[in-house]
Amino acid sequence: MPLEFEPHPLSTHDRGALAQMVMKLMDLWNLSTEQQAALLGLEASNRASLGKYRKGSPIGNSRDQMERVSHLLSIHKNLRLLFPQNRELGYRWMTAHNRDFDNFAPVDVIQNWGFSGLLLVRAYLDRARGS
Repeated sequence: MPLEFEPHPLSTHDRGALAQMVMKLMDLWNLSTEQQAALLGLEASNRASLGKYRKGSPIGNSRDQMERVSHLLSIHKNLRLLFPQNRELGYRWMTAHNRDFDNFAPVDVIQNWGFSGLLLVRAYLDRARGS
């Protein structure tokens, strides 16, 4: 018999706060609307959802969207730990070309490869931090 695990869903209020937090992070990373949508697994034309998230509408409760948010926040945490004395460098890192990604910016890797790209960028930073 397989083990069944039902994660405890976040409240609507918590998902709204999470949405605002992620949108603020994307602003700090200076991402375009299309890049923001791609990182959240949305269609590039879905500007309406991004606007709602900025105003505190709850982020989707799907496993995909919650995992994406978790990975994005972990990327942010890694960057803060890697660049503790220079937040601006940490914020620019997502859009800076990187030789380790064939001279693509990490956001481009995520935008082009989807969820796999998100995992790749997260793993890269985890290794850089030694975790």
